[in-house]
Formats: sequence, structure tokens, C-alpha cells
Amino acid sequence: MEENYSKKVVKVVVLGDIGRSPRMQYHALSLAHSGFNVNIIGYLESSPLPEILNNPNITVTKLVSLNLNAPKIIQYFAKTLWQTFSLFLTLLITRSCDYLICQNPPAIPTLPVCRFYCLVTKTKFIIDWHNYAYSIMALSLKPSHPLLRLATGIEKCFGQSSDHNLCVTCAMKDDLIENWGIVATVLYDRPPKIFHPITVQEKHNWFLKLGAQLSEFMKENNAESCVDVGTKTLFTEVVGTDIVLRSGRPGLLFSSTSWTPDEDFGVLLEALQIYETSYSLSKHLPKLLCVITGKGPMKEYYQKQIASRNWQHVKVVTPWLDACDYPTMVASADLGVCLHTSSSGLDLPMKVVDMFGAGLPVCAFEFKCINELIEDGTNGYTFKTSDELSKQIIKWFDKFPNNIEQNEIAERMRNELNKFQKSRWEDNWQLRARKFFN
Repeated sequence: MEENYSKKVVKVVVLGDIGRSPRMQYHALSLAHSGFNVNIIGYLESSPLPEILNNPNITVTKLVSLNLNAPKIIQYFAKTLWQTFSLFLTLLITRSCDYLICQNPPAIPTLPVCRFYCLVTKTKFIIDWHNYAYSIMALSLKPSHPLLRLATGIEKCFGQSSDHNLCVTCAMKDDLIENWGIVATVLYDRPPKIFHPITVQEKHNWFLKLGAQLSEFMKENNAESCVDVGTKTLFTEVVGTDIVLRSGRPGLLFSSTSWTPDEDFGVLLEALQIYETSYSLSKHLPKLLCVITGKGPMKEYYQKQIASRNWQHVKVVTPWLDACDYPTMVASADLGVCLHTSSSGLDLPMKVVDMFGAGLPVCAFEFKCINELIEDGTNGYTFKTSDELSKQIIKWFDKFPNNIEQNEIAERMRNELNKFQKSRWEDNWQLRARKFFN
């Protein structure tokens, strides 16, 4: 389709991997559906959503990353300088726009570069606050460190210079106005329609597809041989003309992560260790298959930790899933786990939003504002320690899948999630964010 140059243009800036920035992709889709031409600028380390790539109103501009073999401090400054130059040049050479929306963090150099570009070109500047960049830096720097003080000042100064602001929680909205005098509108993350409950037939087809890559989805619990391909997976089977869930199937636990320090997966590993031990002492627990998806700097470290456990009754697989397959994996699980803790305590994990959209109850790490998303015991559970998490997993899978009492609890939670699913991203965006692009 020929691009309509009479439409207003919005640049969506992601100084990170576009494919792992779902909220900014949803912004782009909503803007395109509202009649704007959209240019997403960011890194392409993983594939964006197919809806992004196939939308005639959306173009993707790839930023080139800098790989430098040098000490960390030199890498940091060299990367910052390169990003400053490459981002500003990219903004200049791509077509002019009427609005620019960028995500924060990262704040440096995103906010200064975008603010300067908008000032020069008289473009409306909008910031979507996902978290605070300085709070992430504070995980590895002392409060008195001059670099942290400088970064905090830059984030505050350029954050105050925006024309409009969106943020992800009421707690962040209050913090922005109280500490930095920034007025923001809360735009809660809501699942797009690609996250929804699926049928047993769809689960069966997915397990067959996944089983071609991961034998754990095809092997019987206590055998090295695989099940009959096409008629049976570890979780589903064909009975006559019907496809049903197998009565003796293992429990399927799901989690996703960016494998960063703000998610301590040691908590989940300790909980799984307790489950492994409890399995040997109980006759009522199923074997457990845990799927953990995502990419990140600590993935290899935790993979080694998992391998060293040598569990017999708990298996952990860590596949990378394409964007089109991720919603199906979420909807196929029995229980979700979220280890996100938030460096600021003011943002909410989008992975839980996606799980809720797919009808999957979640056990989530408790922190300051998690109650804006999860009501403990009503639509999920919250925990503070690995011991609490292990008790929740063990209770959920006790006598699985034939525990009538637990099945009733799960059904009540899914009914609560049905209410959550009635508010989708598009409707919420039209109500809260559309007005800033008038």
C-alpha cells in the first residue's frame, strides 16, 4: 500500500530491542490504527510483532549497536557517545514528525537527544515512564556516586521538559508529581487480544510444534522413549475423535524473564528444590515441567545453576520463543511465576498482564505497588520468600489434576481474570493516551 504523506507522523523511540519492548509496539499499533504514520526507531535484536512488520502505516528504522572490547567504564562512555550520535542522526535523516514518544528508561542519552531534536524541529515530546533509570543504576552504584547523581539530575531535568507524560502505575504518578513536579497520566498495561485462553486442540498443536524442538514435551514421565507423534504429547492425547488433556500429565509451570539482577531467579530455583524434595515424600504431587523464556545477561549463569541441581522429578527448559508463539505458550501453562521486583518499586511486570490476558493465574513476588495488579488469593498469589513460593506451587499441584477443591479455586481465579480481560490495551489507550496526539 502506498504511504499516505498527508497523515500526521509519530516517531516511537526505543533505545533498546524493539522485539522486547511490547508496550512501545502496542503504542505504535494503536497510533497506526488511529490513522497516524508511525516510525519505530530502535535495535532489532529480536523480531517485532508480525502486526508491526505487516502494517502499511508503520516503518521500522534499525539503530546500529556498538560492540567494543574494553574495560566497562570505557565501554559505558563509548556506548553513550555512539548512541547519542547514532540516535540524533537517525532522527534527523528519517522523515519529519509531529510527535515523538520515547520510553524511559533508558534516560541517557534518550531524553536529552529526543528533547533537543523536538526543540529544533518543534515536535511535541511525550515520555512514557516505565521505571526510573537512576533506580536501575543504583543497583550497582553507591548513592553518593557522582555518576549516579549526574544521571539522576539529567533524568529529572529532561523529564520535566516534556510536553506530556504517561506512566504505568498510580504509585509512579504520585512519585513523579511529589518529587519532580512532573504531571503524568496513568496508562496501565493491558493485554492485547493476542493473549487469550486457548482450546485443548490449540494446546495439542502447540505441544506438537514445541516437541519438535524440545523432547521434554514428548517424553513419557518415566521413560526415555517418546510418545506417539501426532496422537499424543506429554500433556495431551487423541481419544477417538477428541483431543483431551492426559490424566497423568505433569504440571506445567511458566515464567519469563530478561535475566537481569532485578529478578532473582535463585528464589524460583530454591522453591523448585523444595518441590523436588517434597515429591519424594508425597504420593500426591505430579512431576513438574518448568518453562522459562527470555534473553538476558544472567541466562547462562542460571542455566548452569539449573544443570547442577540434577533434579529427577522437576525439569526446567529455557527456550527462546518467537513473538507469535509466546502467547500460545502462556495460555498452555497451568500456573505462572513472576520474579520481577522493580528497582524503584513503582512499575508493574507486563508479563503478569500477558498471563492474565491468557487466563493464567500467577504467583508474583511482592513489592510496593504489586497490589495495583494482583489481589492476593483472588486473581493470583504474592510471595516474599522461596519458602512461600514453594508452598503455593505445592498447594496448586497437590493431587493434580484431580483435586476438586484446588480446581474450584483455579476456576474462581480464572473467572476473575475474565473480568480483567474485558479491558484490553486498545480501549485503554484510546481512553488515556489518544488525547495527547490530537
